[in-house]
Amino acid sequence: MKLFRFTFPLRAMLAAAAVALLAGCAASGNLPPAPQQAAVPDYKYLIGPGDQLNIVVWRSPELSGTVPVRPDGKITSPLIEDMVAIGKNPTELAREIEERLKKYIKDPVVTIVVQNFIGPTAEQIRVVGQAAKPQALAYRQNLTLLDVMIAVGGITEFAAGNRAVLVRRAEGNAQYNIRLRDLLKRGDVTANVEMMPGDVIIIPESWF
Repeated sequence: MKLFRFTFPLRAMLAAAAVALLAGCAASGNLPPAPQQAAVPDYKYLIGPGDQLNIVVWRSPELSGTVPVRPDGKITSPLIEDMVAIGKNPTELAREIEERLKKYIKDPVVTIVVQNFIGPTAEQIRVVGQAAKPQALAYRQNLTLLDVMIAVGGITEFAAGNRAVLVRRAEGNAQYNIRLRDLLKRGDVTANVEMMPGDVIIIPESWF
């Protein structure tokens, strides 16, 4: 029993230590403020596990339908088995399905509409620490910090919102300070910033 109690929280302890380290950096003023402009103008949504794909084959309703992207990143639909979908945009996948279907029908035309957006794991926005509902969110074009905080229900009463840290994977895990309390409690729109795919928001607990 003692062994279980020692080993079970080890991962949580390491995660907490990392959060504390980042929070300490933010509190010491070593982190620069997050840039307000960050969106990629030509961003294209990439399909991820858990997405639902509505595949429409023109003039072939028997080949059309909605299919899930499996945890292994593949899909199966009529005449199409185990095709990799993860990491492709809907247009790319539609063209690949057309190539497969040419064996069976003449000049197939395929359209794909993504439903239940989840996206690739590497592009999800993750919110950890003192958020009301810590979670991972699908990235979308022009997503802002305020949008993310609304989705997670804001911050807890114990959060040190102005010591929150943004880790930007797209910039080699660069770290920035973000002012969540100013944004959420004081309505300071200058604290709102654009998000990028793969961003991680770490919200530390207040020291007092």
